[in-house]
Amino acid sequence: MWRKVTILLYYPMDRQRYVFLCAMILNYRCFLLVFVAFFTACKQKEQVRIIPVADFFKSQERGSYAISPDGKLLSYLKVQGKKQNLFVEDLSSGKSVQVTQLQEKNINYYSWVSDDELIYYKEKGGAERLSDIFIINKEGGEERKLSDNGKSRMRVLKDELIDDKFLLVSSNKRDSTVFDVYRLNVRDGKMEMAARNPGNITDWITDSRGKLRLATSSDGVNETLLYRDTETHVFKPVITNNFKTTLKAIAISDDRPNIVYAISNVNRDKNALIELDCITGKENKVLFRNDTLNVVDAQYSESKKRISFVVCETWKKEKYYLDSSAKQLYKKLDKLLPGTESRVIGRDKAESTFIVRTFTDKNPGSYYLYFANKGTIRKLSDFNPYVKESEMSKMRAVSFTSRDGLKIQGYLTLPLRESAENLPVVVLPHNGPGMRNSWGYNAEVQFLANRGYAVFQINYRGSTGYGKSFTAAGFKQWGAKIKDDITDGVQWLIAEKIANPKRIAIYGTGFGGYIALNSLYSSPGMFACGGSNSGVINLFSYLKSIPPFLKTNLQMYYEIIGNPVTEVDYMRQASPVFHADKFKVPVFIAQSPKDLAGNSAEAIQFVKELQKRNVKVTYLEKEYNESFTKGEEVRQKLYAGLEQFLSANLSKK
Repeated sequence: MWRKVTILLYYPMDRQRYVFLCAMILNYRCFLLVFVAFFTACKQKEQVRIIPVADFFKSQERGSYAISPDGKLLSYLKVQGKKQNLFVEDLSSGKSVQVTQLQEKNINYYSWVSDDELIYYKEKGGAERLSDIFIINKEGGEERKLSDNGKSRMRVLKDELIDDKFLLVSSNKRDSTVFDVYRLNVRDGKMEMAARNPGNITDWITDSRGKLRLATSSDGVNETLLYRDTETHVFKPVITNNFKTTLKAIAISDDRPNIVYAISNVNRDKNALIELDCITGKENKVLFRNDTLNVVDAQYSESKKRISFVVCETWKKEKYYLDSSAKQLYKKLDKLLPGTESRVIGRDKAESTFIVRTFTDKNPGSYYLYFANKGTIRKLSDFNPYVKESEMSKMRAVSFTSRDGLKIQGYLTLPLRESAENLPVVVLPHNGPGMRNSWGYNAEVQFLANRGYAVFQINYRGSTGYGKSFTAAGFKQWGAKIKDDITDGVQWLIAEKIANPKRIAIYGTGFGGYIALNSLYSSPGMFACGGSNSGVINLFSYLKSIPPFLKTNLQMYYEIIGNPVTEVDYMRQASPVFHADKFKVPVFIAQSPKDLAGNSAEAIQFVKELQKRNVKVTYLEKEYNESFTKGEEVRQKLYAGLEQFLSANLSKK
C-alpha cells in the first residue's frame, strides 16, 4: 500500500491534488499510530493476570535455614503435604537426613545448640500458643522432651550448650506472672534455678558465653537496667528511664566486661548506638549518631568482638558500617546478587559461611549460601516461587502534613500499569501500635494491587522508627489523632486526584483492624466499606486479656492506651463495640475464637448489633490465627473472602 501511494507522487499533478494526497497520507499515518497505541494498550491490559489467591499466601515449602556452629551442616524445615519436618544436609557430601518424624506442620522455631544437636519448639495448639521444647541429634536420634506438660512457658536465652549439657532458659513454671532463669540439663531433664525473679524482672540477657549478666526491671512505667560482673555477684541498678525512652542492649563487650553496646535515645530524640559503662551508668562513647536518622538495629560480631554495622530506617533500611570487613562482605554480596536487598540471617561460628536472604518490594526473595573463603554463592530456594516479579507493583514512599502540622510518612502501591488517577483505594493501617510499615515485599499489599486497588499504608503517629517524640505523640490517641492522621492521609490522596473519593475502603489486622473500625464510625462518608481481621473492638476487654506474665507492664499499657478506671469516657468513645448505631457502610469482620486479644463472643454480639441496624456484615470465623505454622488454608479463605467483599462494595460508582 505504501509503495503505491509513493509512486503516485512522481506523476505530474496540480497543487490541490498534491495537497489532498498528502493529507490522506498524514491522516492514515495518524490513524495507524492511534490504532497501534490503542492495540498496544489493550494488549498491555490483557497482560495483567489475575493471580490466584493461593499463590500469594503459600507457606514456604523449604525455609528456616540454619548452619551448625562448625559450618559443616545445613538445617532447614521442609513441608511435605500436611507434614513439616526438620532436615539436615552435610555440606561436603550434599546428603540430607530427615531428623524429625512429625505428622503435622507444628514446628514454630528451632536452632542448633552444638555441632551435633538441635532444639525445636513444637506448638501444642490452643489459644495460648504454648510450645513444648525438644532436643535431637543431627541424625534424628536421642530425641528428648525438655519442657514439662503444664501450661508454663519456656524460652531459651542462649542457643548454645554450656559445659556440653546445660541450656540457660527462662520459665514461669514457679509463678505464671514472672519468669525465673534455670539451668536446664538436657541429658537428664533436671532444672536448677539460676536466678529467681523478685517479681519485677521483665527481661534477662546473657553475654556471648551464655553467662547471665544483664536484666531489666520495671515498675510498670519506669525501667531499670541491672548488671553484674559475674554470675556469683548480685544484680545492681545501672540506669533508670521512663518506658518512653529506648535503651536496648545489643551485646556485652567480650574484652571490657563492664561495657554494654546499646541502642539508646536517652537525652535525645533519635536512637543512637552507644557504649554504656555499667559501673558509672554513663555513656562511655557514642559509636553512631545522626540527628536525622533513627538506629533500629545493630550487628555484633562474636568472632571479631566488635560492632559490624548499625541499621537506620527512613523509607528504606540502610546499613552504616563500623567495621571494614562487614562492609566488604556486603559489597561482595551486592555484586553476586545485584538488584536486590541482601540480609545475612545466619552464619557459622567462624563467620566463613553465611545464609543470605534477598528481597525487593516486588519480589519475596530467595535464600542463598555464601562461602566467604571461595567468594561463591549457592541458591537454596525461593521464598515463594509462585510470585513473579514482573507481575508485582512498585512500592513508593509518600508523605503529607497532618492537620496539626506533623509530617506523616507512608507508602503508596499502585496497580500494575495504572496511572495515579481516580483509583479505587484500600487504606491499610499497620498492626501495632509499636510497629511501622517498612519497604519490602508484602503479600497482602501485592494481592490488593493485583486486584486493581491502590494500597495506601500510613505510618501514623505512634509508629516506631521516627524518633521518641513521634512515637509518644500517639499515646492515648487511639480514637483521636491517630484516626485524624488516617483521615488527613485519605484527604491528601483525594486532593492529589489519586483516589476516587467514592471508592475508598479501609482494612487492617489487629490494631490495624481496630483503626479501620474506629474510622468507619468516626469519619462518616469517607469510606465506602471497611474490614477488620482479628481487630480489637473493645479497649476494656483488650486490657483484660493481657496475660499474667505481662501484668508488670500494665501501667505502661494504661499510659499508651488509656486507664479503664479513670478514663472511662475516652475508652468508651474509642471502642467500636459501643458504636454499632453509627456504622452506615458494609463491614467485613474476621475473628478466631483462639485469638487472645479478641473476645470472639463479643465480636459475634457486635456483628448481630450491626445486622439489627441493617448494616451489611460479612463475618468469617477462622479456625485459628493465620500466622500459625499450619495457617495457609486460613489465609486463603480470609483473602478470598476479603476479595469478594471489596469487589462487591468498591465496584464503579
